[in-house]
Amino acid sequence: MSDAPLDRVVGKLQALVRIPTVSDRDPARVDTDAFDRLLAELETQFPRLHAELEATRVGTHGLLLRWPGASATKPVVLMAHLDVVPVDEDAPWQHPPFGAVLADSPTGPAVWGRGTLDDKGCVVGICEAVELLLEAGHVPGQDVWLSFGCDEEVSGTAALAAVDHLRAAGVDPWFVLDEGGAIAHEAFPGIAAPLGVIGVTEKGTTSIELVAEGRGGHASTPARNGPTARIARAILRIERSPFPASAPAPTLELVHRLAPHAPAPLRPILSRAGRLAPAVTRALVAAGPEAAAMTRTTVAATTLSGSPAINVIASTARAGLNVRVMVGDTVAGVVEHLRAVIKDDSIRIDVVAAGEPSPVSPMDDAFRLLESCIGEVFADAVPTPYVMMAATDSRHFTAICERVYRFAPFRMTKAQRESIHSYDEHLGVSALVDGVRWYRTLLERLPA
Repeated sequence: MSDAPLDRVVGKLQALVRIPTVSDRDPARVDTDAFDRLLAELETQFPRLHAELEATRVGTHGLLLRWPGASATKPVVLMAHLDVVPVDEDAPWQHPPFGAVLADSPTGPAVWGRGTLDDKGCVVGICEAVELLLEAGHVPGQDVWLSFGCDEEVSGTAALAAVDHLRAAGVDPWFVLDEGGAIAHEAFPGIAAPLGVIGVTEKGTTSIELVAEGRGGHASTPARNGPTARIARAILRIERSPFPASAPAPTLELVHRLAPHAPAPLRPILSRAGRLAPAVTRALVAAGPEAAAMTRTTVAATTLSGSPAINVIASTARAGLNVRVMVGDTVAGVVEHLRAVIKDDSIRIDVVAAGEPSPVSPMDDAFRLLESCIGEVFADAVPTPYVMMAATDSRHFTAICERVYRFAPFRMTKAQRESIHSYDEHLGVSALVDGVRWYRTLLERLPA
């Protein structure tokens, strides 16, 4: 790319990040004007795309766009989402979270702000690649659908509406590509090469509430084993009894692919990951939270509530659990595990929202196409499948497509990955440009 497109794409990302499209589970709390402005800004920044592609509004502010190709026999769907999570006003952001400031980072100039990585970088990367190809007169080998949800961060319904529209139109996607993996630097201890991790499945996201009840009363006369004490004990017991660890097939394949890049003493074990699965699993558990989460269902206590006043004993105490259900596990099995480790029948276990793990997508010609594009644009990266820990809108597309992959074509350091849903989220300028190039390469390689 020349300097002009570089300047152009940076400005486009800045324009979108400056619009605070924060989603909320309560529709009354959503700033619909911000989403209106974002859709208008998309049209301003990508005029050819909006002029030449067929657009359908899905949900309140989601978009589904069709780019007719030379053939419609193997259509593809490229996904991203327009909404972002709220900003913690007390967090120590180096730059205003919606300022989209262009400033230095440890890896060079970057755009700083909420949504740069999750997920407006992908929105801009996809749209800019399409815009450049339209300007060049390119016709893709297959129909290309762009699906941009507006409520992904709150597990909303826009993606479901997009699936319904595609199903009604008789669209049978060859593959679907959403956010998820990345060109991950510092992903594993002792591995210098970045990993081009492509999510071939994702954990199920389930919300569970623990409820303990009691008489309550005046805080001056506390009784043993009140609701808050029982909830606290339950949380500690859950933390001390994690789910059994095991490495599913995508994780074993990831480890196998790491072998040539690992320190010499580890290579024999990693290269035989399939036959030494227990040893590999133990190594992943010991490698830290990010690697350990690839081996088991995880439970995080995220919300707590009790008494409305500091001098009142709670009559009801609650704890919210965010559960990421591993491939091979089930929501029913999660509830059974929690009941067994809590060992307190007085605590109620309510499943607020159930989400089973997604099916594992095949590593066939579609996966190999993604791999080859990674090899061309990111020659130093090791392409590999993995199990995605977070949830994406793409999980809904498994109802109409067996090949659903999750990959954002941006270089990300460990610190950048930790900034997602946190503070100091930023995307490097060179990473953004390479991401556009990756999407363009993928679109150019679609077979007719």
